[in-house]
Amino acid sequence: MANDFDEIRPFAEGEIKQAVESLLADRQFSRMLKGFVPWMPKWMRNGLMRLAFVGVNTPLQFQLRFMKPVVKHILRKCSSGYSFSYSGIAPGPERYTFISNHRDIVLDSAILDLMLYEHHFPTTCEIAIGDNLLIYPWIKTLVKLNKAFTVKRGLSPRELLESSQKMSRYMHYAITEKHENIWIAQREGRAKDSSDQTQESLLKMLAMAGEGSVIDRLKEINLVPLSISYEYDPCDYLKAQEFQQKRDNPAFKKSKQDDLDNMKTGILGKKGRIHYEAMPCINTWLDELAELPKTEVFGEIARRIDQQIHSGYCLFPGNYIALDLLQGTSTHADKYTQKEKQTFEVYLQNRIDLVQIENKDEAFLRERILTMYANPVINKQKALNRIKAVK
Repeated sequence: MANDFDEIRPFAEGEIKQAVESLLADRQFSRMLKGFVPWMPKWMRNGLMRLAFVGVNTPLQFQLRFMKPVVKHILRKCSSGYSFSYSGIAPGPERYTFISNHRDIVLDSAILDLMLYEHHFPTTCEIAIGDNLLIYPWIKTLVKLNKAFTVKRGLSPRELLESSQKMSRYMHYAITEKHENIWIAQREGRAKDSSDQTQESLLKMLAMAGEGSVIDRLKEINLVPLSISYEYDPCDYLKAQEFQQKRDNPAFKKSKQDDLDNMKTGILGKKGRIHYEAMPCINTWLDELAELPKTEVFGEIARRIDQQIHSGYCLFPGNYIALDLLQGTSTHADKYTQKEKQTFEVYLQNRIDLVQIENKDEAFLRERILTMYANPVINKQKALNRIKAVK
């Protein structure tokens, strides 16, 4: 069965050496490395890379040897600290499918892997990544080394069905037979306004494989809603810029270079504080939905996952300030100081100043950025009110 997934799976043991050689032979990858150590000649960079890969035979070893120190370095340089809460799950024999809101193209899963390792979970995650982001061969090789499996985009309806069935089978196989954790975003692409909603189509894909009812199939992969909270989104001004570009030209589409710029900004930009909150596995309540009509099951599951993700947000002063500025009130003034408000307003203007497009609409850009930071407050308040009403 494993051979059925060769087209989408990560590299396996025995394939690492060849993958490394292809990376070192890639000119674009070499130029990327040169950017980190411009003073070092190519022969020395490649020699050090080969030496560093001695003893690395599996993607997990690659993650621990390379990705772990890289991610820790990024967090030291670009964040004010990170934290992880996981009271609803435990480091043990169980494997989980973490389904999360999506804040950063590269780092969402990479930071989760680091946190799982630091909190003694037995393995990291295999990562679902859209093939639209694999715009150069070296990127595809690198992510497959990093335990990523490929989600195909831009397919015809028939191709999409076949691809979804294969991906569902692979994810069930990864959990039950490979004994890997999985990370997947709750929707295709990031919610640019930070109003995170789970796509029912994603849940339907997850339930294509496995045995028994829809409930049984979803229980097999142990879905864990994961809330990701950044104090500052490094790509906030780029998202606002894209909102205006699409407003002014509905046919606007980002270029490959735009995607690369977003990835680079997301990785290297300032993030402030970062918090990950793993909520209880949905298996604790899935059986409650067993009697629902099939047409309603996925909608209700999506709604409950959203409620868990929203209630797990860690809110920062800037979130409350943004909501008050957006609404022209001081309703949440007890959540921040006047100095914090002044700091956030300076930050907001600095982000607007970074936008470089024709016919720049500052009022629109301001509203878009404020909305990004305000929506987590709005959604968390709604989620907590619903939970309170049920109790």
